[in-house]
Amino acid sequence: MPLVGLGTWELSGEEGYRTVRTALDLGYRLIDTATMYGNEAEIGRAIRDSRIPLGELFVTTKLQPGDAGKERETIHASLRALRLERVDLWLVHWPPPDRLLVRTWERVLAARDDGLAAAVGVSNYSIPQIDRLVAETGEGPVVNQIPWAPALFDPGLLAASRERGVVLEGYSPFKNTNLADPELLAIAGHHGVTAAQVVVRWHIQHEIVVIPKSASAARLEQNLDVLHFELSDAEMRTLDRWH
Repeated sequence: MPLVGLGTWELSGEEGYRTVRTALDLGYRLIDTATMYGNEAEIGRAIRDSRIPLGELFVTTKLQPGDAGKERETIHASLRALRLERVDLWLVHWPPPDRLLVRTWERVLAARDDGLAAAVGVSNYSIPQIDRLVAETGEGPVVNQIPWAPALFDPGLLAASRERGVVLEGYSPFKNTNLADPELLAIAGHHGVTAAQVVVRWHIQHEIVVIPKSASAARLEQNLDVLHFELSDAEMRTLDRWH
């Protein structure tokens, strides 16, 4: 699973198609979508038109909690829209009602076992909810996708996730960051990069998957171009202290 990918919430229609095509051309290989985004067909078309071998891509989609009880129909509909035989990662988008929490997870695991997804996980779950899944099914999610940014940094949650073998994947990194913050701008200026690039790099150095969204080709390129600089320990501590 690549550490940097493209989030596609609110990217639909031709804009969604063009954005994903541009991202793939720039080198993105992780594409994150969801049933509720309503853009799986556009993403599938962009993937097909890119002619990139599927083995080089990592495609994630998600099950709406309202579709609990219809897991198999939902994943088949997603696969038809995406024009894929399986997705690389299928997430339960939000925790369903408590009474359905474990049953939904059992059905998601069954879909994976039937080859419809290479791996399965959750989104917006708490550690106690993850522990309940493990306690009652013997198997937990490989990923938990949650809002993440320096201001949301939670070392305890990160440590608890890693103790359970759960990869944290952060969404809305810029929405949850003041990109005009003087400390952030000073760090960016020191490295000759943008504030957004510093935020992406901060995720990478914490080994947290990040999926920033943008419809701008220039910003897409910047968000991916974060391997040519490294934040110092002092700079990482400065950003960590924002929480």
